[in-house]
Order: sequence, then structure tokens, then C-alpha cells
Amino acid sequence: MRQLLTLAVCLISFSIFSQNEKIDKLTVEIAYLNADSTKVDKSLVLINELYINKDYSKALLYIKETAKLSEDLNYIKGLAESSYYRALIFTERNDYFNAIDNYEKSRNLYLKISDTLGVAKVSNSIGLIEIKRGNYKVGLQNSLSAIAIFEKQYLRDELSLAYNNLAEAYHKTNQVDKAIEYNFKALEVRKQINDKEGVKTSTKNIAGLYSELKEHRKAIEYYEKTLDILNPKTDQELRGEILPKLGSEYLRFNEYDKASEYLVEGLKYNRQQNNKEGLLRALNAVGQLNLKKKKIKLAEKQLNEAYKIAQSIDNKTELLENYKLHIALDSTRGYFQNAFFWQNKFYNLRDSLTKIDSPVLPTDLEPINLIETKNTNEEASIEETPLHNTPKTLDNPLVLYGGILALALLLGLLIFSLLKSKSHKDALEKQKAILAEEKIRTEAILEQTHHLEEVNQVKDKLFSIVSHDLKDSISSIKAFLDLLKEDSISKDEFYELIPELSDNANNASSLLFNLLNWSKSQMQNLEPKPERFNIQEVFHTKMALVEQKVEDKRIVMIDESQDDYIYADRSMIEIVIQNLITNAVKFCRTGDVITISNQDVNGKSLICIEDTGVGISKSNIDKLFAAHKNFTTAGTKNEKGTGLGLSIARDLVELNHGRIWVESIENVGSKFFVELPKSAS
Repeated sequence: MRQLLTLAVCLISFSIFSQNEKIDKLTVEIAYLNADSTKVDKSLVLINELYINKDYSKALLYIKETAKLSEDLNYIKGLAESSYYRALIFTERNDYFNAIDNYEKSRNLYLKISDTLGVAKVSNSIGLIEIKRGNYKVGLQNSLSAIAIFEKQYLRDELSLAYNNLAEAYHKTNQVDKAIEYNFKALEVRKQINDKEGVKTSTKNIAGLYSELKEHRKAIEYYEKTLDILNPKTDQELRGEILPKLGSEYLRFNEYDKASEYLVEGLKYNRQQNNKEGLLRALNAVGQLNLKKKKIKLAEKQLNEAYKIAQSIDNKTELLENYKLHIALDSTRGYFQNAFFWQNKFYNLRDSLTKIDSPVLPTDLEPINLIETKNTNEEASIEETPLHNTPKTLDNPLVLYGGILALALLLGLLIFSLLKSKSHKDALEKQKAILAEEKIRTEAILEQTHHLEEVNQVKDKLFSIVSHDLKDSISSIKAFLDLLKEDSISKDEFYELIPELSDNANNASSLLFNLLNWSKSQMQNLEPKPERFNIQEVFHTKMALVEQKVEDKRIVMIDESQDDYIYADRSMIEIVIQNLITNAVKFCRTGDVITISNQDVNGKSLICIEDTGVGISKSNIDKLFAAHKNFTTAGTKNEKGTGLGLSIARDLVELNHGRIWVESIENVGSKFFVELPKSAS
């Protein structure tokens, strides 16, 4: 071990000596060169070496001398490079004002000599600074313009850095799809140039971005790819970061064995490395795992330790997650006063994090075409130069009077034409107004006719629905009771049949409930009584109603709802939410996931009930909300339906000035969206 350390020290010393020797050699060479462009070029090589070695003070002295010599020689490239290196040093010192000033000077000089690579190099540097300062639009435009040149000349090292920085910028501005796109581009280039560290970083970034998009299977795929390429000896910190994240992804699918494998390894690994960030993440995830496995004491111990670490290192994201898990822990133990305490902390922290502005940029940003911009500006400046040799024709009075007469005639013709066109325009507008009124009347009549036809069709369907479903359910209940009355079955046998009897009663009750509400809305007797209420409370109440069914089908239900107030008839919206959650459970298979969420979109509340169930074919989507279609299918466990639930939901949402729609892919899942107002219109 001592020999290895000695060898390492020798190698470092030799490396430093080699670098110093190169700098000394260049210094001597420059001293004996004539004051021409060759001396400038050699000085720039020396400046680059000094910059790499972070000897900024000495580098600035040489930059000053090189710039002066370049100016005396009128050597524009030397001036451009000098300004560029000066800007780099100001950037390292976080003096962004002087850095931008020198970058701009450098770029203008490169433009003079049409050095596109120099322009790209400077533009990319400006882009990075502007992104750091929060000027995302300017930064991205500069970086994009640089990338266009790097791609054209296929400069892979420059592209690797530029793609990676653009990916980070898009991530900071909440454009996750764009961030993924540029991380993939960076990954491809880094593989080509055999940049192993870059490949690890890009692969890890892609996994994290997929997790943000809730594409958790893809996140797992790329986290595992990252683990496969890590070096156990040199990549310990990165491994400690990924293991808890990968375990958390498996935990989302209730794959406890896989989750436990990665989380326990991550916990041990981060303890050994004393990596507090990784340890915090691992403790939160392991605590959640033990909470789900009902190991309450162990979960409490781990979450309390995570809480202390989160406070000590001020990691607000993981602290928020810890609050959420403490709420679940104390609710499970029945310590509701404690749960309320954690809930207050959770909402206060979440609100403070939400207030932090996250800039979002338009997705149609175009790169700046700097070379064309310069040429255009030059042409404009030429056009604006006054022409002193223009002949003075206005000195002739005949020309002047003739011009005035011609102008008067043209003015008269123009006024006449305007008056005539105005009268035509007025007549045309009147005709258009008459036609528009007629069109509105015709459309109203057609709409009424269509509505009456629908009502008639629905009425015809109602009798068949009622006679079929009610008859089956009530006949079944009566048959069970008759058997008991006639002593044809024992009480024990009857008790065994009670669940089936209960299901039949529930079916009949659900049918009547939906039918009653639907019929009221069709007769326009159902008047909403709007009020402001917390939609999250409705979610929690309705989720509790399906808990047993969720457990029976082993469905994963994720609550991503937020504290938010809407303005609507509470009882009506409760019917809608219950219907959508029940439907999601009905069409989910064992192990599927249901996610309930809401967010503010343009001043309205957008509710989403998402599932990874059987999905809906394109041909059936149009039938869902139409009552006259009476469209219904059996659930994954052969659950029955009436076909009226979504029709009722649509009517109730529209009565409350909202709208409802669905997005679905067969065998992938469905997303039902409900948009509702947050205040009286």
C-alpha cells in the first residue's frame, strides 16, 4: 500500500513538473521570437497552458501583451483569441459582467474574419453563462446556434459538452422531453468518443428524467444500465446515489424483493461511504418499504433518522418526502394528532417550494444565425449611407407643379374608391349578419331535434336496462331468501352465500342510483348548488370506499392529489369522482396502478384519474359518454355495469360549467380528465 502511494505521488509530481517544463519552454521560445503573428500564436498556446493550470494572474499578463501586439499588427484572430481567454478567466472568477463583455468582443472579431468555429465556441460559452444566470431564452438560443455549427463540422468533443449543457438547461426550465432528447444526443456522442464518465452521467440523467415523467419501467431500465457500467472502486458516490433510486422505482410496483435488494445494499453502501445525501434517500425509501410491509417500529426508526439528516443538510425535497411518510406512519398507528402535525409541516414546505419560480420556455426557440445577421446588418448600414451625388430635380418649378397636380388627381381617385368600397362593404356586412342569424336558427332547430331523438332512444333503452339488470339482481336475492325460508339450505351455507347476495344488492342499488341521477339531469330538474370545497377531501373519501376491492385485486393506488379548492356542487362532483375511481378499479388487472392527481391549469382545476388497466379501443372511446349508446363491458373480474355511469358523469360535470374527456390506449391504460372552475364565473 505504501509503495502504491509513493508511486502515485511520483506520478503527480512528474505530471506537474512536465506541465511546468512545457510552460517554461514556451516562455523561453516566445522571448526570442520576432514581434509578428507567429509570436502571437505561440503566446496563445502559452496562455492556454496557464489557463489549464489555473495560473490566471500570469495568464492575464500574457493576454494583455498578446492583445497589444495583435492590435499593432492588426492581427484580428489574435485579438479575438485574447478576448476569449480573458472572458474564460472572468467566468472562472464568477465576474459574469466582464466575461460577457469580452465574449461579445471576441465574437464580433471572429465574425469580421468569418471564423465560424470561433463564433460557435464563443456562442456556446455565452449560452452557458446566460443559463447559469437564469437568462434561459438568451442562453438556449446561443447554445443552439453553436450546436448548429458543431454538428455541421462534426466536432464531437464540443458537441458532447454542448448537448449535456442544453439538456441541463431544458431540465431547469421544466421541458423534460427536450432534456431527454439532448441527453440521448450527448450519450450517443460520448459513446463515439469513448467518454466513459460522460456515458455514466448521461445514462443516469436519462433514468432520472424518465422517473420525473412517471415512466418508471424505463427509469428502472436506465438505472440498471448505469449500475452495469459503474466501476465499483472509483464510482462509489454514484453507486450510492443510484441504488436507493432504483429500489424506490421497484417499490412503486410493489416488487418488494427487488426493492429490498437494492435499498438494503444502498443503505449499507452509503453508511460505509458516509454519504449523507445517499443515506437520506435510502432511509426514506427503506422506511416506506417497511411501512408497506407493516414493520412499523423499524419504519419509525428509519424515518426518524432520515428526518434528522434532512434537517442537517437542508435537503428540502427529501424532507418533504419524509413528512409525507411520517403522515402515513402515524395514521397507520392511529396517532392522528401526530399525523396532523406532520401534515401541517408537509403543506407549509410544499407551498414554499411551489412558490419558487420555475421558468418555462417556448418550445419553438430557433438558433441565432450569427453570420447571416452580420451580413444583413452590413447591408443595412450601406443602404442607410446618404448618397451625396443625387441630382437636385426639385429645383425645376414645372416638375414641382406637375407633381402636385398628379398627387391631387391620385388623392381624388383614392377617396372615390374608398367611399365606393365602404358602401359595398356595409351591404356585404348586412347580408352576412342576416345569413349568420339564419344559420344560428337552423343549428338551434337541428340541435333540438337531435336532442329529442337522443332522449327518445334513451327512453327505449331504459326499459331493457331496468328489466334485465334489476330483474337479475332482485331475482337472485329473492331466490336466496326463498331457499332460507324453505329450509332448503342451512344457515352456514347461507352465510357462505352472503358475499354474492351483497354483490347483487350493490348492483341493484348502483343501477337505481345512477338511473335516478341521470333521469333528473335529463329532465333538467337537477339544479347545481355550487360552493367552494377542497377536492382533495373528496378524493380521500372516495378512495376509502374502494380500499377492499383494491386489496382484493392487489392494485397499487398512488395518491398525488393536492390541496385545492373548486367551485361546484359538491354532491354532484362526488358522484363523478366515485364513478371514475370505481371504473378504474373495475378495469385494472392484478398489479396494475391507479394514480389520482390534480393541478391548476390556467386558473381551473384539472383532475386526472389514470390507470394502467386494459384501456379502451379507439372505436369505443366515442361511445363512452353517449347515453343512447348504453355502452358497457365487463370488468377484469367479470364485474357488471349499466353503461350509464359516464353519461351521468358528463351531464353532472357540464351542469357545473366543466368538461370531461378521456385519453386511452388499448392494453396500456386510460386517463380520465375533469376540468372544473375554481371560482364563480
